[in-house]
Amino acid sequence: MTEIQPYEVEQRYPDFEVRRYPAHVLVQVDVDADFFKAGNMGFRPLINYISGNNADQSKIAMTSPVTQHPGDGGVEAGSHTVSFVMPADMDAASAPAPSDPKVRTLAVPAGLVAARRFSGGADESRFAENAHTLLQKVAASGFETIDDPWFARYDPPWMPGFLRRNEALVRVQG
Repeated sequence: MTEIQPYEVEQRYPDFEVRRYPAHVLVQVDVDADFFKAGNMGFRPLINYISGNNADQSKIAMTSPVTQHPGDGGVEAGSHTVSFVMPADMDAASAPAPSDPKVRTLAVPAGLVAARRFSGGADESRFAENAHTLLQKVAASGFETIDDPWFARYDPPWMPGFLRRNEALVRVQG
């Protein structure tokens, strides 16, 4: 079974929930492509990293979710950062250095995140719609966002759309 990034739900609202994520490590790559292609193009170098294309030549378990952050200028600009969440027992010191110069690791501090879950296709319009709703509902509930929303895919591409778990997420002030 694939490890899912741990978090604790702090508060549930009708259209989203606020979660507390522990500090964690991401391995990521920047991709210049439209939303759909960026997810596909970013996946290959990251899967290579966890398959042993790293300084230790070690294999790392696949975890969930795979995330996609719009680059500067938002989704429309065509730049995206695709990331794998490293296993919970891995910290920045134990994550092997990437062998591919396009791939990097990033230590993410613990923090609060608002999340809106949805099923179905994971395309740009569905992400934009759910991110927009999330931002509206978060603001209406009195939270201040820290950065732009990002997108999380939890399931493999062959999973039927109605069973897929997708999320729009944004960091919020506590």
